[in-house]
Amino acid sequence: MKLRQDHPVETAAAKAGMSRAAGYRISRDPTLPSQKAAARGRRRPDPLEDIFDAEVVPLLQAAPGLRPVAIFGEMLRRHPDLPHGIRRTLERRIRAWRAEHAEEQEVMFRQVHEPGRAGLSDFTDMGACGVTVEGQPLEHLLYHFRMPWSGFEHAHVILGGESFVALAEGLQNALWSLGRAPSQHRSDSLSFAGRKVPRTFR
Repeated sequence: MKLRQDHPVETAAAKAGMSRAAGYRISRDPTLPSQKAAARGRRRPDPLEDIFDAEVVPLLQAAPGLRPVAIFGEMLRRHPDLPHGIRRTLERRIRAWRAEHAEEQEVMFRQVHEPGRAGLSDFTDMGACGVTVEGQPLEHLLYHFRMPWSGFEHAHVILGGESFVALAEGLQNALWSLGRAPSQHRSDSLSFAGRKVPRTFR
């Protein structure tokens, strides 16, 4: 207000660090927000005051998937004198009630796969299958490659453990079989990928 004594509204507002609109608003009414009268309440009686907690909430609790338009129709059937203009008010009340009282919903992040974009690699321990060669159990892994969009799959028997060589060999055979390569390749958190190789040569 002191700046307003010597400057126009735009300049005073800029010097005070506020917007021009705020400057004009204060020049019209310099009363502090704390000194203003409280905001007025509802002017009309609440048409849902007697029925929301008594009738609508039990419906929401009994059938959580019930749509607001169905509840609105039921309320009109029970109370023909209700004004038709309360539908939006009822929908807002139902939305607010569900946000506070409804059961938590499972959150799902849907995956969208694009053709030729991603190839997936993984190793599976086949010991539980009981494969034997000449009566002796065969300890082996199965390298598995898959394209999620097309469903193309390729499997490769690995006689050793998980290693970069096994991954490279299995992936090479899968891509030769596929006839092309995806733009991205993903594998599980392989143990060999996180190991530091000691530097023995300079």
